[in-house]
Amino acid sequence: MKRFDLLTPIGIFLGLTMVLFAIYSSSKSLDGVIYFIQAASVFVVFGGLIAALLINFTLPEIKLVPKVFKEAFREDRQNLPTLINTFVELSTKARREGLLALESTLDEVDDPFIKKGVLLAVDGIEPDIIKDIMMAEVVAMEERHRKGRAIIEKCGEYAPAWGMIGTLVGLVLMLQNLNDPATLGPNMAIALLTTLYGSLLANLVFIPMASKLANKTEEEVFVKQIIVEGVIGVQSGQNPKILEEKLSAFLPENGKKNIEIEGEGVVVDGA
Repeated sequence: MKRFDLLTPIGIFLGLTMVLFAIYSSSKSLDGVIYFIQAASVFVVFGGLIAALLINFTLPEIKLVPKVFKEAFREDRQNLPTLINTFVELSTKARREGLLALESTLDEVDDPFIKKGVLLAVDGIEPDIIKDIMMAEVVAMEERHRKGRAIIEKCGEYAPAWGMIGTLVGLVLMLQNLNDPATLGPNMAIALLTTLYGSLLANLVFIPMASKLANKTEEEVFVKQIIVEGVIGVQSGQNPKILEEKLSAFLPENGKKNIEIEGEGVVVDGA
């Protein structure tokens, strides 16, 4: 079950708060904080960033941006001992009643990937073919995630570059008006703040988000590998105890302590 991941907004909020606090503590007034808000710098960084993304990606890929950002704020952690317990129960039922009996239990299974694997096993497909089919879906999932993540990664690359472009614009404006001291401050602000905005966006938002999405993909692939091994074990009629031991190899040491074998079944104690 997916739920809201508080760590992402907390991290962004904490980073912005520390930057604003550093500005306020140095300037000793809110005027100092307000000075760091420049519309021209915002237009250069965000406008240039959006333009670069439109050039780099197709329209269907651009439409994925809201969904990709949403995934960075969601958490979907699998309870691995419970997952292993599910396959041990399926294996026990298959050995007692046959593979066809598993079809009636699939309504209790929420994961569509598990359902697909069990249905392939019920249809009598060879284990190697089942593994090839399921791993092909895993590879396709990785590619979809990579394409979505590429947009965020490009944002992390482009934001500092557009910050530097804004800096060059500000410096040119400043050099053209050296005879007018009143323009030096605003032009210098544009020059420096665009670099600040670009670096802040890249290192506080885009790059950490892309890294988090990559970690989420790795975790999902890891879980699906466990599911593939579980389906193959059920299809081949492995003893539930042996299957439990095999799948428990995927668990960390503290997770193995939560599984207790009783007869031909497994009882999950905690997460």
